[in-house]
Amino acid sequence: MTLIRRLRIVDAPEEPALMQTPVPSESPATRPGIRVAFATDDMREVNQHFGSAKTFAVYSVDQDTHALVEVAEFGRLEQDGNEAKLAAKIDLLDGCAAVYCEAMGASAIRQVMAAGIQPVKVYRGSLIADLLEDLQNELRTGPSAWVAKAIARQTADDPARFARMEAEGWCE
Repeated sequence: MTLIRRLRIVDAPEEPALMQTPVPSESPATRPGIRVAFATDDMREVNQHFGSAKTFAVYSVDQDTHALVEVAEFGRLEQDGNEAKLAAKIDLLDGCAAVYCEAMGASAIRQVMAAGIQPVKVYRGSLIADLLEDLQNELRTGPSAWVAKAIARQTADDPARFARMEAEGWCE
């Protein structure tokens, strides 16, 4: 199974800028943000099983904004237990904190979680716009465990975090 088409949005805001725009009330701080993917065939709603998903829409999301950054299309696949089809999909999701889908098999869950991606099962027909809004509200009010973990994973690799801590007055 191979990737048929992949579209990266070049006019979208650069993700590091989107993810690290200073919050006005907390000047040296950054807005936490993550990348998430949705299994969809119409770009409006989550309506695909992970293993047989034809299309994934990848968004960059922070407290105040979200932007479509990538769309990938795969050939038609059945839910047949073919493990080889999962690798290309998991590779596509590299850098994503979560993937929203209507269902996912046990083997796929293990592989997706091993790649550091949280599987999120939602009802068929859940609107992507509503899920993005819910995620933004969660980022504003206090993230759930998986969102906090994804944000921590991102910040752990940020070399500028020490400069920000020093500007906040942190000492040894």
